[in-house]
Amino acid sequence: MTLKNKSVVITGSTSGIGLGIARALAAEGAQVMLNGFGDAAEIEKLRAGLEKQYGVKIGYNGADISKPAEVEGLIKSAAAQFGSVDILVNNAGIQFTATVEEFPLEKWDAILSTNLSSVFYGVKYTLPGMRAKGWGRVINTASAHGLVASEHKAAYVAAKHGVVGLTKVVALETANAGITCNAICPGWVLTPLVQKQIDAIAAEKKISNDQASKELLMEKQPSGQFVTPEQIGALVVFLCSDAAAQITGAALSIDGGWTAQ
Repeated sequence: MTLKNKSVVITGSTSGIGLGIARALAAEGAQVMLNGFGDAAEIEKLRAGLEKQYGVKIGYNGADISKPAEVEGLIKSAAAQFGSVDILVNNAGIQFTATVEEFPLEKWDAILSTNLSSVFYGVKYTLPGMRAKGWGRVINTASAHGLVASEHKAAYVAAKHGVVGLTKVVALETANAGITCNAICPGWVLTPLVQKQIDAIAAEKKISNDQASKELLMEKQPSGQFVTPEQIGALVVFLCSDAAAQITGAALSIDGGWTAQ
């Protein structure tokens, strides 16, 4: 229970990577504010289940994190419910693929606001409380695409590179404040977002989903295995620990060798 009495906000945590992080932090005793879209009844079932399973307070706030006023409301709501926000995990993200020439302007704007601007909003509204306590952890879910590029992902790659750069600035500005800020850069993780890409490959090439998964992995990820939300959750727990107090401004790859190539 290394994070007992700590409070966490995790954006995009009703499924996938964010939910894996929520489970890992709750297992260490942290109070967690979930955020994300989905069926209200299913989200409440998830929230109540996590609360019962881990014996900690679990809240939910449906803020649209692409809108600064709603992010401010999310942070204020969590601070009011838990007393403070000690850990912020900026995790929410969306994806769209097309060539640069064919990339719809509205998709560019949506991806930049959800994947990058939201991180800035979250940090902006959370840092004052962390500074007041003299302790804080900011962890941004970037991507292997925050370090290298792929075709047809102009907005996503631009946003995730931006997240890595923003992480470094925040780390420098908080270096003497007891606060760290780091980016996690996962490779392929089998989330609903990636499953859509697998389905698209399977449909386009008329192959099975298993074959499509292997094609997706072997194109980029030498290990040939998906990273799991549980592995990412464990890395987040470590970054929140005292052992990681001097790790700040880092972009930590967890990608099966993708960016080593």
